[in-house]
Amino acid sequence: MRLNRICTLFGIRCPVLQGGMLWIAGAELAAAVSNAGALGIISPYAGMDEGDDPRENLRLQIRRARSLTCRPFGVNIPLDLPMSGLLIDVVLQEKVNIAVTAAGSPELFTELLHSAGIRVVHVISSVRQAQRAEACGVDAVIASGIEAGGRLGRDAIALCSLIPQVVNAVRIPVIAAGGIADATGMAAALKLGCDGVQLGTRFAASVESLAHSRYKRAIVDAHDGDTVVTQQYGVPARILRSSLDAGAGSRLAQLEGDVVNGIAYAGSSAGLIGEVLPAAAIVENLAESFASRL
Repeated sequence: MRLNRICTLFGIRCPVLQGGMLWIAGAELAAAVSNAGALGIISPYAGMDEGDDPRENLRLQIRRARSLTCRPFGVNIPLDLPMSGLLIDVVLQEKVNIAVTAAGSPELFTELLHSAGIRVVHVISSVRQAQRAEACGVDAVIASGIEAGGRLGRDAIALCSLIPQVVNAVRIPVIAAGGIADATGMAAALKLGCDGVQLGTRFAASVESLAHSRYKRAIVDAHDGDTVVTQQYGVPARILRSSLDAGAGSRLAQLEGDVVNGIAYAGSSAGLIGEVLPAAAIVENLAESFASRL
């Protein structure tokens, strides 16, 4: 595959990032994605039991990933978490290559991470946020559209409108996220001018994902109208319709498989996902089909 700015920036072969999904993006998934030539991302909370220390869980996940791959991988740090600074400390101590930050100001830790030689990618949902992230020195932005699963930006812009505007507003690489599950979606996003794509829901329904089998099955069984945007903890979020009246958090759905009483995050791409696949097969299908379109 022809190299592009994302491949060059991260040292990968295919310009695909795996979303750092809160409870289910662990070492096995990240390593499998990275070994296939894309960029795997670890979540500090992956597979964690209630009451466990996310700092130690993150350290364990990083070291486990290093035992499974020699390829680059990253860590996702939501900046609205009370422990975000302590989790950044673990990233620094473990000398991770790449940090993905979201849900907060990129000004907080970008300079510190750069001083340790760590690439920084920040999630945005508007042109204004992208410009601010660029001014703070981040290496790339992930432009997340309203089609994405999980918590959304308050701007709630459709990806096909968001990408061209962000690409025209910044000089740094732009990664598209939201509603992408296959090579056709990837090709469309790249046609809009972005440099790469991030897939979350597609990798949630992968063999290596830590998600409960019932959660994976709910994604596979979903149709085009089975995700909705609702308010979760004061911010918009896209979830499976089955969990619209859920009274518990997302851990119950993702790790314990209760997709009715737990919040089951899923992107609109769920309707495109027909089976649970190995992460490597997902990456390979994207890479092969995308290469044929060049």
